[in-house]
Amino acid sequence: MNPIQTNPPHIQLFREMQTEAEIDHPRSERLVQGNPKRTTWNHFTNSSGEVFMGAWACEPGSWRIEMGIDEDEYFYVLEGTGAIIEENGARREFTVGDAVIIPAGFKGIFEVTEAMKKHYVIIERQQQIA
Repeated sequence: MNPIQTNPPHIQLFREMQTEAEIDHPRSERLVQGNPKRTTWNHFTNSSGEVFMGAWACEPGSWRIEMGIDEDEYFYVLEGTGAIIEENGARREFTVGDAVIIPAGFKGIFEVTEAMKKHYVIIERQQQIA
């Protein structure tokens, strides 16, 4: 169960959360290299179900990603290294301390080159923006 914002709102610290880990692997049709285990701790979901925040860890590997037309992600790399490869082949590498934005509608490859951990914020708007 993912924690949902409660009333009245209160400050939450990730390090104090006891969120159950969700473990998965990329879908087979999206795999490019390896079959990395991905672990997600979704510490927060807002009351409308549009904003998600938490921590994510992943083993080395790569897979195709497709962001929804109403889905943006921001993440901050805590450990490891990786890259996002755009459909045109442009490669953007990231490492510890980097902040990354994956915009709505993006398609490409997500690659973890060294086991990584990140904090993330995902916004999935229920009303499509023009």
